[in-house]
Amino acid sequence: MISNQILQTTLEGLKSITRVDLSICDTEGKVLATTFPDAEEYEAQVLDFVDSPADSQVLQGYQFFKVFDEHQLEYVLLARGSGDDVYMVGKMVVFQVQNLLVAYKERFDKDNFIKNLLLDNLLLVDIYNRAKKLHIDINVRRVVFVIETRTENDVNALKTIKTLYATKTKDFITAVDEKNIILVCELRPGETYEDMDQTARVILDMLGTEAMSGAHIAYGTIVGEIKEVSRSYKEAKMAMDVGKIFYSEQNVVAYNRLGIGRLIYQLPMSLCRMFIKEIFDNKSPEELDEETLTTINKFFENNLNVSETSRQLYIHRNTLVYRLDKLQKSTGLDLRVFEDAITFKIALMVVKYMNYMESLSN
Repeated sequence: MISNQILQTTLEGLKSITRVDLSICDTEGKVLATTFPDAEEYEAQVLDFVDSPADSQVLQGYQFFKVFDEHQLEYVLLARGSGDDVYMVGKMVVFQVQNLLVAYKERFDKDNFIKNLLLDNLLLVDIYNRAKKLHIDINVRRVVFVIETRTENDVNALKTIKTLYATKTKDFITAVDEKNIILVCELRPGETYEDMDQTARVILDMLGTEAMSGAHIAYGTIVGEIKEVSRSYKEAKMAMDVGKIFYSEQNVVAYNRLGIGRLIYQLPMSLCRMFIKEIFDNKSPEELDEETLTTINKFFENNLNVSETSRQLYIHRNTLVYRLDKLQKSTGLDLRVFEDAITFKIALMVVKYMNYMESLSN
């Protein structure tokens, strides 16, 4: 169903061209849009016209027209005046509104198709048949973005993104839950993952400026066929989850750059617990004090460079060495040894993953 606002805008535009007052009512006689103030007074006449077999007629100085949607009566149009010129205007308005109905139905059908495509609710033959019927290209490069807003049902964020892509009729914007907006983006020849990063940054900037809304964005890999769009969507969802766990400081996360986080995310919890027990003997890296954890993270940031780490922590080199020696005694891992450093880094990531999964189950 077309929104009343769209109907009102359409009638006002047509009146400015034809200089004929117009009104549209539903089949119960209720005024949905009008360019003259006393349209409600014709409710009884509209109801009588609905029950009549005529498609158009003149009543009390107005032309009445029926607007059908696939042989189903949808609206009644009133055009002020009884001459042939007003009749012609009325028929033009009926034609325009019927085209709007077709366009809105097609838009809804496309949205429904994209949602079912993303959620793997369609058979392969249905994907190709419906895509052809809806005039959606099958063999073009696409990528799926998942945009998670900080508040549920963020209308301003959705409106901003739709405005940003209003002229790009081959891109699709939809939602499958309260917090995530999905963008299925068709790519131009030559566009790369660097361009996808730029697209994500533009969306973030627009959301921050126009909608005053913060967001996180993740995207999957570029696919070449419409049947693969659901895979890109699943990858984007995984990238969003992995980003929350391991890369929380990043607002844009790409599936093809998840690194070791992707591997850890797919480990069973039983294997994670076994690994932590093996490395720390029933202890956890989280039991370390804040000073030690800060030292460890800074040491990793500086690629195990003792001198640079001590400089950035504003401590003497010997103090840093003392802290590393202390950590080695408590865990058996010497972070100055590459293999031990890798083990400890992975252990920290595994603990983050375990905590995240446990928070979801609570």
